[in-house]
Amino acid sequence: MFRKGAGEVDFINLLANVNPDSPLAGVRLERPAAVDNAQESFYALMQPDEPGTFSHGERFAVGSYVATVLQVRTAGTYYSELMLDVEDRELRDAVLEAAERDRSSGPYGVYRESGLTSESEPGGVAVHDPAVFGERLAAALDVAHLLTFHPRDSRPEVLGRLARGGWGLDEAVSLYQLVSFLNFQLRVIHALQVINGQPEVHEPARLEGEEARWGGEGGSFEVSRPDGIASPERFVAHPLRWVPWAEPIPENELTEKQRDALVEPSRAANPYFRLLARDPDALKARTLTDNDIFYNTEGGAGRAERELAAAVVSRYNGCTFCASVHAGRAIEESGREDEVKSLLERGVRADLSDPLWNAVRDAAVALTTSPMQFDEDTVTKFADLDVDATYVLDIVNAAAFFNWANRLMLGLGEPEVPRPYRDQ
Repeated sequence: MFRKGAGEVDFINLLANVNPDSPLAGVRLERPAAVDNAQESFYALMQPDEPGTFSHGERFAVGSYVATVLQVRTAGTYYSELMLDVEDRELRDAVLEAAERDRSSGPYGVYRESGLTSESEPGGVAVHDPAVFGERLAAALDVAHLLTFHPRDSRPEVLGRLARGGWGLDEAVSLYQLVSFLNFQLRVIHALQVINGQPEVHEPARLEGEEARWGGEGGSFEVSRPDGIASPERFVAHPLRWVPWAEPIPENELTEKQRDALVEPSRAANPYFRLLARDPDALKARTLTDNDIFYNTEGGAGRAERELAAAVVSRYNGCTFCASVHAGRAIEESGREDEVKSLLERGVRADLSDPLWNAVRDAAVALTTSPMQFDEDTVTKFADLDVDATYVLDIVNAAAFFNWANRLMLGLGEPEVPRPYRDQ
């Protein structure tokens, strides 16, 4: 297994085949906290010292599945080899066979917002047989496919699938973190492969799928949608609240470790962070990764362009909450309200009236599309605009990170319009 203390091998560099002494590896290290904490996220989610009832075998199975359906084969092979350390070959082969069958193209799904129904794109749902995988792993793979290809189809019933499949709430939060982290990690790996001149071949696929099995009652934890939520009707640039579908840790019950994982004490009042605090190691590493990607402004892309990438990804994945936050920040950092609001209103093909902003938009879309379409042409657009490698990696990191953030926001709760904005 790949463990702490096993040398200075960086896992993302390893799977992207980036030489640790190369200029590309050196550019990555200009965001050292992001590099270190992406690695810490891997340890916390894939190989924790104390995995609890969410076993290493289950974690490696999910990693093998997500990497294989996303066609990042270096990672799929590596995670499947880790799986063989703790599970039998028959189960490993069943996971890989399911992943090859379940490959799809995304993001697709049905919007929850009434004003966006014309943009909905229904698609296939992957269903896994408990007789083959066991009830727990079958539920996990069902959810992993949805979060990877059609996260906007998230509903409370999807989280409830885990509760009925024998997952506890702490474990379910860790699973959502793991799948979401993989959607970040694998996109960074793919982009580095492209930049390094060694891209893997990704083939388009279309999953016909089966009927979803999200319905039913009961389970190991309570999942519900509170009554009377004032849902947004469309994408907006003003603030939204976020309402969880499962119980966050009460603020007065947070442990010292959980409070430390929040990084910023004020987040103890936020239900989103108190829900993620159920896996404090993963939350802390994720937060520190986020902070370096967006707030380390020594060279590279400006804050406005990083926030723009986040807003584009959120618009494309269908996360109205994240889009509202980061569209607002892009406007604040750039002053370009018309362009950002055009993105929200018209979608990710909107002309942003600037070659560099359009290149950022195109890169974020290409990296978010499944199978990933970030390619040599994407990189060439930036080279033609005379920006450096640090700039390109800042956009890659920002876009990849919001493929992590969107899946948590969409999967664990939903946005609500605060009262002052309900008549706008």
